[in-house]
Amino acid sequence: GVIVDATFGGGGHARALASAGGDHRIVGIDRDPEARANAGGLEVLDGDFGDFDELLDDAGIGAISGALFDLGISSHQVDEARRGFSYHAEGPLDMRMDIGSGTTAAEWLGNASEREIRDVLRTYGEERFAGRIAHAIVTARQEAPLMTTLQLARLVEKAVPRREKGKHPATRTFQAIRIRINHELEQLESVLGQVIDVLAQGGRLVIISFHSLEDRIVKRFLRKYSTPPKLPRGVPVMAQEEVTLLRLVGKSIVPSAKELASNPRARSSRLRVAERV
Repeated sequence: GVIVDATFGGGGHARALASAGGDHRIVGIDRDPEARANAGGLEVLDGDFGDFDELLDDAGIGAISGALFDLGISSHQVDEARRGFSYHAEGPLDMRMDIGSGTTAAEWLGNASEREIRDVLRTYGEERFAGRIAHAIVTARQEAPLMTTLQLARLVEKAVPRREKGKHPATRTFQAIRIRINHELEQLESVLGQVIDVLAQGGRLVIISFHSLEDRIVKRFLRKYSTPPKLPRGVPVMAQEEVTLLRLVGKSIVPSAKELASNPRARSSRLRVAERV
């Protein structure tokens, strides 16, 4: 059948699926033109995974036998300083996954109110010092606009009074702004319901999340569609007759020590699997 790598990125998962054998059509989805340009012959649809059903329909794809979501940003996006995702290297404050459209991080930070910035940092970054950082950003931009990644990273370093062990002070700020610029959580909420509609019986949904905001949405979705409805006492319906759309496959999986040794960026990842019933 068709297996969709809905977050193609660098293509690692899609290539692993293609090399695993079997009579499958592997289809990727990515809004990043650089990811599509480096697909190396693999089929990659151009668009946001939030438009999942529309993209598959345009490609003539009906039911699918599997869908994989590796959420967040790709390593190649972080490693390219000019994309603006890294707080370790100097680059333009961009953070767009689709570099051809939308508002850049610099543009948003230059126009958003202090309250809006604070709320984004608090909601999407779970940043405890969101108020301090937002005030520092608004104060700094009155002198000169924030245009580069290191400008923002250094400003956050000064604004944060205490550091988390082993974590750069700007980690949560960059995460929050990136999520806001790319509407990542809205895209995730939108796509999950679409996948159920096209996933064939026995098809697998695999989702890798990297922070609690993503994982909370995924857990809530999987619980909703794998939990039978509560029936009134005395209704003559056996447990096996209760209808659910998904069955959870095992518990969540975290990376092993061996994987972390070769891939430290996987340290916060959590993989969940469900099957269409």
